[in-house]
Amino acid sequence: MKSLLKYLKGYYKESVLAPAFKCLEAIFELLVPLAVAQIVDVGVRQVNHTRILQMCGVMIALGVIGLICALSAQFFAARAAVGFATKLRSSLFAHIQSFSYATTDRLGTSTLITRMTGDVNAVQTGINMFLRLFMRSPFIVFGAMVMAFTIDVKLALIFAIVIPVLAVVVFGIMLITIPIYKNSQSALDRLVGKVRGNYNGTRVVRAFNKESDEIHDFDERNQALTRIQRFAGGISALMNPLTYVIINAAVIFLIQRGSLAVDSGRISQGELIALYNYMSQILVELIKLASLIITLNKAAASAHRISDVFATQPDEGKQISRKSDATAYALVFDRVSFRYHADGDEALSDISFSVKPGETVGIIGGTGSGKTTLANLIPGFYTPSSGNVFVNGKNTALYHGTELTDMFGIVPQKSVLFKGTIRSNLQWGAEDADDDAIWKSLELAQAKEFVAEKELGLDEPVLQGGSNFSGGQKQRLTIARALLRRPRFLILDDSASALDYATEAKLRTALSHLEDKPTLFIISQRTSSIMHADQILVLDDGELVGAGTHQELLARCEIYREIYRSQFPEGGDAE
Repeated sequence: MKSLLKYLKGYYKESVLAPAFKCLEAIFELLVPLAVAQIVDVGVRQVNHTRILQMCGVMIALGVIGLICALSAQFFAARAAVGFATKLRSSLFAHIQSFSYATTDRLGTSTLITRMTGDVNAVQTGINMFLRLFMRSPFIVFGAMVMAFTIDVKLALIFAIVIPVLAVVVFGIMLITIPIYKNSQSALDRLVGKVRGNYNGTRVVRAFNKESDEIHDFDERNQALTRIQRFAGGISALMNPLTYVIINAAVIFLIQRGSLAVDSGRISQGELIALYNYMSQILVELIKLASLIITLNKAAASAHRISDVFATQPDEGKQISRKSDATAYALVFDRVSFRYHADGDEALSDISFSVKPGETVGIIGGTGSGKTTLANLIPGFYTPSSGNVFVNGKNTALYHGTELTDMFGIVPQKSVLFKGTIRSNLQWGAEDADDDAIWKSLELAQAKEFVAEKELGLDEPVLQGGSNFSGGQKQRLTIARALLRRPRFLILDDSASALDYATEAKLRTALSHLEDKPTLFIISQRTSSIMHADQILVLDDGELVGAGTHQELLARCEIYREIYRSQFPEGGDAE
C-alpha cells in the first residue's frame, strides 16, 4: 500500500483538510454531552428555562457547524480519492501496455482486467473512508475518554479498560481477515477468467451444445468464491457483536457505579448522563471503525495485488549470440526455437530462412503448426527461446520502444475493430492520414465499395469489436488500416479467410502492385493465397519442412503437395 501512496501527490492539501475537518466535527460532537449535562443539572433541576434555551441553541449551533465540517471533509476526501484512483489507473494501464506478449500470457488477461477495475475501485474506497473516518473515530474514542476523566477519574477508568480490549478485538480480526480477502480476490480472478472465456467463445459453446457444462464449471468457481467470502464475512461479522457486548457490559457497569457516585454526591445526574453519552459515542465510533477496518482490509489486499503488477517488470532483452547479420536481407531467422512457457514444448524448432527486401513470402501449414507463432516473432512480439531474428540486419532484441513495430503493418488472425467510426479505426494506422489516403487504402483492400455505400461513409459508426460488420468486411478494414501506414513489412495472418476467391484474387493483385513494395508475409490455409509468392515456407508441428517456390515444393515437399492436392484435386489445378 505504501508504494501506491505516491499517487496522492498533488492531493496533499485535500488529504490534510479532509481529516482536519472531521476532527473539527468530532470536537463539536464531544461538546454536546456537556451541553446536555448543563440542561439537566442547571436547567431542569433549578428550573432555569433560560439555560435550557441557551444550551439548546448551543446544541443546534454545534450540529450546524458539525454538518458544515462533515460536508467539507466529504468533499476533500472524495476529491483526493478520485484523483488518486485516476492517477493509479492511468499508471497501471501504461505499465500493462509495456508488457510483452509473454508477460501478458503469464499473468492472464482476466486478472489484469480485475486489477484495473475492481482492485483500483477497492483501493479508492479505502482511501476515501480512511480520510473520512480513520482520524475521526480514534479522535472521538480517546476524546470521550479524556472528557470522562475531566468529569470523574474513577468512573473514567472504565473507559481506560474498555478501549484497549476493543482495540485487541478489532485489530485481531483485521489481521485474520487480510489474507482471506486476498484469497477472495484470487478466486474472483478465476471467475472473471471463466466469464471472459465464455463471452469470447459464445458461438463455439452454443455450436457444441456445451452450455450445461460451462454453467456447471461457472457454478463451481462461483461456489468456491462464495465459500471464501462467507468465511471472511463470518469472521468480520464477529466484530460488531463482540464490540456491542463489551461496550454494553461497560455501560451497565458505568450506570451501576455511577448511580452510587450520584447518591454519594460525587457527581451530578447530568454528569452521569454525559458519561453515558460518551460511552454511547465510543460504541457508535467503534462500529464505524470496525466497518472501516473491513473496508481497509479489502483495500490492502487489492493494493497488494496492484503492487504485484507494478513489480512485474517488462521482459529484459535476452543474451544474444549475434547482434547483426548481412544487410542484404530484410529478415533472417537463424536457428530460431521458441516455447511459450519455460517448461512447455517447443512451438517452433530450429527455424532458419532469409527474406530479401520487397519479396512476398507465403507461410502455410496445418492447424497448430506454428504459423502465427512465427509471425509474432518477426516484429518482436515474442523473444526466441534460442537463436536470433534479424530485421534489416539488426537483432530484434536490440530494437528499443516502437523502433521495430513502426516498420510493420500487421493484420492479425482475429480482426479487431474499436468502437468509433471507420475513419477513427483506420487512423490507428496513421493518425494524420487525410481522407484521400484513407480512400486509397480502402480501395487497395477491396473495401472502398461497401464503405462508399454506407450512409455516413467514413463517419459510419463502428460498434465494439466491429459487430455491425461482417467477417469479410472487418478483415478488409483491418487490411486497409495496415496499408494506411505504408509499412516496410506487411504481415497478413490468415486475414483473407472470410473473403471469397474473387475478392481475394483482387486483393492479391492490388498488394503485388503496391508503390512502396513492402516485404510481404502472407499466412494462409489456402495454397491459392500463397502459390504466387517468391518464397513459400511450409511448417509442420513447429518445424520448417519445406522452403521454395510453388513448383519446387510440389516437386519435393510431400506435406505441401498433400495440402495442395486436398484443395485442387488432379485435373483441377489452380491457374
